[in-house]
Amino acid sequence: MYSFEQLKIFVAVCDSGSFSAAARKLGRVQSGVSQAIANLELAINQELFTREKNIPQLTPAGQALLPIAKSILHQQHFFDQKVVALEQSVEHSLTIAIDDCLLNDELLSILAELSHEFPITNIDVVSGSTFDIEEWVRSNQAHIGLIFADGELREDMDFFTLGQMRFLNVVAPSHELASLSLVRDVDLKRHRQIIHRSGSKKELWFSYGISGNYWHANTHGLLLDLACKGIGWAVVPEVMAKPYIDKSKLVALPVAHELNGWLTTTGCLVSRTQSSGPVLQRLIERLQNL
Repeated sequence: MYSFEQLKIFVAVCDSGSFSAAARKLGRVQSGVSQAIANLELAINQELFTREKNIPQLTPAGQALLPIAKSILHQQHFFDQKVVALEQSVEHSLTIAIDDCLLNDELLSILAELSHEFPITNIDVVSGSTFDIEEWVRSNQAHIGLIFADGELREDMDFFTLGQMRFLNVVAPSHELASLSLVRDVDLKRHRQIIHRSGSKKELWFSYGISGNYWHANTHGLLLDLACKGIGWAVVPEVMAKPYIDKSKLVALPVAHELNGWLTTTGCLVSRTQSSGPVLQRLIERLQNL
């Protein structure tokens, strides 16, 4: 019978490209890695690698079994994470990370309900960019994170969709772009762009820099304030831009390739390794009904 450890070594050899590289990655001797692969092949009665060259090449059987081995190891990791979480039965504290422009009155009302229902739980609400929040959840600095979703599945945390948010290209009324009846991509590239960038210097996939002349800011509130001063154009959430537009401090640009703005999905990341007690479960339940 094969073991999880043998599957782990098999995947490591495939990912590393050689037995020696896999041995270094796993902190083992090369002979031990070679023996583990040989024992796995014997257990399943299949040859996984060809032996003609110095660089191991997957056989057709190896190619067919590799994705299944990765899936098995992923499920084992998921199982281990859940075991750790179940051992922690009661939450004494909960950290909620929220992208700066997803915090609204509805969400604040949910947090207020939690404070009344669970008065002895200490709740830490932190704000940051989507990229920073994902890392906080992954590194157990936050139990749950509200972010913009890029469609990629995370193997080390759970995810569910919250809804969508519309983004607009905005600029000060005095800016040259504001006088155009239709703004094309080439027009945007000619002018300074104010780009949202996280503390880890990552840009959102739907509002990344396209102009060679740019400034950076790490919150959408800063983007709005800088745009109001005529410094450049920016891509910001409609819900945050509307008060500025209503007061004629900003105008929404009629961009040719996105006349009605850009819709992007919002979602929620949940740690698998931290305690999943009644407070977190109630918060998830309320968010899913939001």
